[in-house]
Amino acid sequence: MLPQDEYNRTLLRNVHPSGWKNPEPAGRYNLVVIGGGTAGLVTAAGAAGLGAKVALIERLLMGGDCLNTGCVPSKGLLRAGRAAHDVKTAAGFGIHCGPVSIEFGAAMERMRSIRAGISSHDSFERFKNELGIDVFLGSGKFVGRDRIEVDGKVLKFKKAAICTGARAAAPPIPGIEETGYLTNENVFWLTEAPASLLVIGGGPVGCELSQAFARMGTEVTLVESGSRLLPREDPDAAEIVQQSMLRDKVTLVLHAKVLKAEKRGANKVLFVEQQGTVREIVGDEILVGVGRAPNVDGLNLEAAGIVYDTRKGVSVNDMLRTSNPLVYAAGDISSPYKFTHTADALARMLIANALFSGRQKTSSLIVPWCTYTDPEVAHVGMYEKDAQDRGIPVLTLTVPFGEVDRALLDGESDGFARVHLRKGSGKILGATIVASHGGEMINELSLAITAGLGLPAIAKTIHPYPTQAEAIKKLADKYNRTRLTPFVKKLFTAWLTWQRS
Repeated sequence: MLPQDEYNRTLLRNVHPSGWKNPEPAGRYNLVVIGGGTAGLVTAAGAAGLGAKVALIERLLMGGDCLNTGCVPSKGLLRAGRAAHDVKTAAGFGIHCGPVSIEFGAAMERMRSIRAGISSHDSFERFKNELGIDVFLGSGKFVGRDRIEVDGKVLKFKKAAICTGARAAAPPIPGIEETGYLTNENVFWLTEAPASLLVIGGGPVGCELSQAFARMGTEVTLVESGSRLLPREDPDAAEIVQQSMLRDKVTLVLHAKVLKAEKRGANKVLFVEQQGTVREIVGDEILVGVGRAPNVDGLNLEAAGIVYDTRKGVSVNDMLRTSNPLVYAAGDISSPYKFTHTADALARMLIANALFSGRQKTSSLIVPWCTYTDPEVAHVGMYEKDAQDRGIPVLTLTVPFGEVDRALLDGESDGFARVHLRKGSGKILGATIVASHGGEMINELSLAITAGLGLPAIAKTIHPYPTQAEAIKKLADKYNRTRLTPFVKKLFTAWLTWQRS
């Protein structure tokens, strides 16, 4: 963990304490959890809080990706990039700041300081002393259907949870290992911004970090094999992000296949094929923003009769149980939705199913997600094509943020709020919000879908004016106008005419 400053030293004292003494195992645990990322921490803490005797095993860093190499550090960098952007564009509001000076090192130091403070919530000491959990530092492996070994000690269990997550994995590009590259696991070690950065992958990670580095003064080139960025999202949503990144001077190389990488003096070179032509792209650093591999190595899953795949992870049924009925799995190790909030939700489900014979199902979850570019792209539920593929008649309504007063006043009118309804009803099938704070706004629609509330319920809800979230109320009003058919309007007109007589 670099740099070795006071903040990272504090972080490591909390999440990987040197000299940690593992406890003597209990006779048998209600639950043994392998992995101290989000899924593992929520599972262990929740089970212990309900009275279970719990052991938690972590071999590297408590807090997992989210705290150490993912959500927390990335959003710190993104916020710095947005601050720089706000200063650069302040003239549009009549605010003139002069030349902008960006101190990348100071921005990263701020991130490390905040991360160190947050890390106390995920610390070995807290889970041991406050929560009463037996915390083991080391690599856990199964040595039977109902036992796990760590640090030479055998832990017997009634139930176990595999929450070991996933790690960054570079695509098989010839020369990439010899050339050297950054991933989310080490990019936040930087204390100086590279003058130029080559980013491989136009998904969420690649787009978020490309825009952040560009706003912090790095010359960024993003290489994507597809025809556009964010291929999972609606094309017009991705186009808005793409135009925003172009305004931030990110160079986009689309329809491109990376053939190989090589080191050339102090530079790194990608050989890229684009429309039948091979070109070289040169930069100071390469950032790989695609590829994840499940952390199944060393678990000795065969000893417990647990089925897994080295690419997809541990196989679970709809209730998170593995092929061994005593063992469950949650988080990135087993879920296609590799988000911190999903890991949290699955952990809560695991506790209910493993310890209390619950029958909660993953298929019942409503999972929102957000790509934290500027503007953000937030989504929940089905896309229009999903509904059509299932034979569900769908009505799609869209409100551009150019029609929302607060968005215009904020200078954040790029984007839209969109909802997909079952045609003929107000039932919400899915929604997308492209906005500077789309991740905050999607929650209202996620709640509506989860609670079975349709757009008519939102139409009856008073929204403060002026807010950007008023776009959601406008969607509901737009739906109500679709219900005013010519026949209904004719009836209303006749009634009101009679009232005048």
